[in-house]
Amino acid sequence: MIMILRFFLLPFFFLGEFAALTQAQCLANQLQSLTQLKQGFNTSKLDSWNPNSDCCAWEGIKCDQFTGRVISLDLTNQSLSGQISPALFNLTSLQSLNLAYNLFVEIPLPQTGFERLSNLTHLNLSNSGFVGEIPISISRLTNLISLDISTFYLKNEGPSLLNLHGPSFKTFLSNLTNLQILHLDGVNISSNGSEWGEAIFQVGLTIQELSLSSCSLTGPIDRSLNQLNHLSLLRLDQNNLNSPIPKFFANLSALSVLKLSSCGLIGEFPSEIFELKELKTVDLSLNPLLSGHFGNFPTNSSLQSLVLSNTNFSGFLPNSIGFLQNLVKLSLFNCSFYGDLPASFTNLTKLVHLDISLNNFSGKIPQFTNWPNIQDLKLTGNNFTGEIFNINFKTLINLTEIDLSNNSLTGQIPASLFSLSSLQILLLSSNRFSGNLSEFLNGSLNLQTVDLSTNNLQGSVPVSIFQLSNLSVLILASNNFTGTVNLDSFRYLKNLRNLDLSSNKLSLIDGNYEINYRLFPQIKSLKLVSCDLTKFPSFLQYQYGISILDLSNNKIRGMVPNWIWSFSNQSLTSLNLSHNSFTNLETNSSFETLTSLLILDFHSNLISGILPLPPPNIIVLDFSNNLFSLFPSNFFSFLGFTIYLSLSNNSLTGQIPNSICNMNYLQVLDLSYNKLIGPVPNCLLTGTNALAVLNLKNNKLSGNLPSDINPNCTLRTINLFGNEINGILPKSLMNCGSLEVLDLGNNQILDKFPSFLGNLEKLRVLVLRSNIFYGQILNNGKNSFPMVQIFDISSNNFSGILPSEYFVNLRAMRVDSKKSGILSVDFKYLDDSYYQNSILVTFKGLDINLVNSLAIFASLDLSNNKFGGEIPQEIGELKLLDLLNISHNHLIGKIPSQIGNLTQIESLDLSFNFLSGEIPQELTFLTFLSSFNLSYNNLEGKIPQGLQFLTFNNNSYIKNPQLCGSPLSKPCSNPQTGNSGFEKPGIEFNWEFIFPGFGFGVGLAFVIGPLVVWNKGRNWYNNHVDRVLFAILPIWIFNSCLCKRVDSDENGSGSVKTEFEDEEEEEGIKFCLFCTKLEIFGERVVITHVDCTCSVH
Repeated sequence: MIMILRFFLLPFFFLGEFAALTQAQCLANQLQSLTQLKQGFNTSKLDSWNPNSDCCAWEGIKCDQFTGRVISLDLTNQSLSGQISPALFNLTSLQSLNLAYNLFVEIPLPQTGFERLSNLTHLNLSNSGFVGEIPISISRLTNLISLDISTFYLKNEGPSLLNLHGPSFKTFLSNLTNLQILHLDGVNISSNGSEWGEAIFQVGLTIQELSLSSCSLTGPIDRSLNQLNHLSLLRLDQNNLNSPIPKFFANLSALSVLKLSSCGLIGEFPSEIFELKELKTVDLSLNPLLSGHFGNFPTNSSLQSLVLSNTNFSGFLPNSIGFLQNLVKLSLFNCSFYGDLPASFTNLTKLVHLDISLNNFSGKIPQFTNWPNIQDLKLTGNNFTGEIFNINFKTLINLTEIDLSNNSLTGQIPASLFSLSSLQILLLSSNRFSGNLSEFLNGSLNLQTVDLSTNNLQGSVPVSIFQLSNLSVLILASNNFTGTVNLDSFRYLKNLRNLDLSSNKLSLIDGNYEINYRLFPQIKSLKLVSCDLTKFPSFLQYQYGISILDLSNNKIRGMVPNWIWSFSNQSLTSLNLSHNSFTNLETNSSFETLTSLLILDFHSNLISGILPLPPPNIIVLDFSNNLFSLFPSNFFSFLGFTIYLSLSNNSLTGQIPNSICNMNYLQVLDLSYNKLIGPVPNCLLTGTNALAVLNLKNNKLSGNLPSDINPNCTLRTINLFGNEINGILPKSLMNCGSLEVLDLGNNQILDKFPSFLGNLEKLRVLVLRSNIFYGQILNNGKNSFPMVQIFDISSNNFSGILPSEYFVNLRAMRVDSKKSGILSVDFKYLDDSYYQNSILVTFKGLDINLVNSLAIFASLDLSNNKFGGEIPQEIGELKLLDLLNISHNHLIGKIPSQIGNLTQIESLDLSFNFLSGEIPQELTFLTFLSSFNLSYNNLEGKIPQGLQFLTFNNNSYIKNPQLCGSPLSKPCSNPQTGNSGFEKPGIEFNWEFIFPGFGFGVGLAFVIGPLVVWNKGRNWYNNHVDRVLFAILPIWIFNSCLCKRVDSDENGSGSVKTEFEDEEEEEGIKFCLFCTKLEIFGERVVITHVDCTCSVH
């Protein structure tokens, strides 16, 4: 049988050998064309392209075995540059041409010649740097199956270098009806939804891959794509579609890859798309207006990569997520998911990359022990709780990054984390971890970054930390570590570049071993804030590459040495020595050589004298809270790039130099609390600068404000409080449309109320107190001051009635306003740096500077003016007020009961007016009220009692002659006068009880009446009653009652006489009178017994 088989296969063997022997060699014209093509290239490669050899054997060349013609040319990634020779188009038998990933930088594609390659089925010119218009000749290659002309130069990185404008996209594709793969990423097509949709549709229903990333396409997505039943890959990312995703995408049954990131997608994502059986990759990231949720995932899902980061997807993760057992990458970064992770989450055993950061997930972190492939685990910025101490991290042998920062995790940090052999990054900051950080064995030699900052860790820093030899970042700041740390220990961490031990309770030991400090690692960022340092660490003198140095909040005294500028004068970018006790800079100190220094902070020291000249490229400069007294004449000439300058709280004198006008990039200028004189430089308000914060408060500046404020004013804060500014307010302040804070208090401005400021829609703080404003406050429209939450016009000469319309317009003080700290009045001038506004308010009788609580404080201060009329009831609608002061005016009428609606108010002052009537009972329910003043008015009645009113003393009510009750010493004469703590309705009589009583009284009158007016009848009745009583009652009862008689005087008051002092002519009978008294207390009627008396008849 075997012999028969061998005999049968023998002809085929000889046929193969013959074919090999008869393989056609490269034709001469093909060889010549290839040689000319190589001559146009600039490359050191293609060594095999030897003209003396068979070109069919050259690298990247494939020939037809029968004709010897070149049918495939693949020169991918050969670093080719230069020109494309026209000889290329002599290779007319080419079926596949690939010039991708080369270096034809800014070389245009040949506009003619491609039409000669009519046999081409695969053309790839991608990512080689070609520029210009895509040749129309390519559109004539009717046999093309695959076309890729993508480019690296995507729209978000720079302008597209390839264009498809002539012809149009539709015309270009009209003849390419055999296309199955089309990749034009980065080509500027500039086409709307219907145009590019129809262009794709005309190619045919056989297209399988469509990649048009960053092609300047717009939406909406055309419905014609619904017919592409064979489509397996669709990339439209980095376009401006600005439309929802059509539901028909769920019908594209062959779809395997869907990438629509950064497309401006809106609306709800059809969750049915996730159920497509062939779907493996989904990327919808960077579409913040795209919402959606997960439905139920199918049991046979093929999903391998799911990226939804930076979208508005929300909801719980369904339990069916455990069906995604092929999932390798899951990124839900910065979405709106919430709730606990389902138990099935641990079934995702193939996960390599997990990022669910910046959501609202809660509950405990599940066990990850059955995820052997996981490499990076990012759960930062959620609400996870519980401990991680019991998680067996040892099984996660491929784990390179753990980020659990910014959660609410508790308990101890397991020492086993530091021994994971593959771990490179460990981020556990901003949690609630506590306890000691245990020593560990066999620390990972790959561990590069450890951040345990902002926890409650205690005890000493483990010595084994210093055995992590490859550690480059160590951040232990803001914990409760104690004990001592010898700075010499860090010399063992040869790769250490970032060290932060700030805000602990550590004692740093500075050794004296100079040789060790020469071996110290060259640190780039060193932060030893609040480390109780009394001198500069010695090793600093041997550092030459520090970029960031922060030694603030320590106890370093004396002189700042010169070497601090020289040890890293070409690398230092940020230096913070604030909150120390430096008194001076060493002689000849100069910042002029620090060309790399961008941030310099010396605030809160004791340095005096002339301001030093700043570094030439400084961006942030803070010399505030020192004792500097003079500007150098050329000081501001060095601040051409500065965006933040604070010289506040010094003793600077003289005028503000005009050279300040040259600071074109300045955003924050704070010269407050100095002794500066002269006018405010006009350029600060009229110039074309970028100034956002202007704070010149508490100086001695004078003069008028300029009338021509810049029409493009960018100011958000103007604070000139406590100067001598005069004149009128310029109406051109309206040009500052972004203005949030305007504080002109304590000046000498003479003007009417600036109602035009009410049109500044972003204005939140308006302070005009202690000026010479006058006249009535007139309504400027329906939307005046809609966002103002601090309104202070006290201590002026305003008059007239209080306009109720203004109180209606103050929306930020009303309940329907969204008063929140998120609406900050601070100014962000760097990524993590904020300038905080400070506003003076009179709160609870004290002048207080509001800083941190400014964004959540609401006050209305109209005091010390000449307002008349009644208090408008509409003021009770300002339910977010913390302070209301209308004292020292001429207000009349009653206190509106609606003020009882101000449930958040803490300080209420209506004193020194002419208010009358009773104090409204509703005010007792202001439970936050702690400062209350109604003194010097004409109020009357009883002071309400109970609740918060029990905390106020006499001073709250004095000089109201008609007021009575506690806490005043004056009692109320009539219990029903005034209020008694809780207002009660009048007594109601129940006639069901009154009528029987009345009938009984009438009957009794018929019996008693005759006895009153008929003496003989009365004597007869008494004698018979006495006989009956003597017969049935013991004699001692009668003897125990002392006989008395009540006589009447002129005033109606009775005088009591005993029977031994006065006897009646007639025989008297002794009997006891039990007198009663009827008392009414509110709704209660009380009958009380008084002393027993005896009458004689």
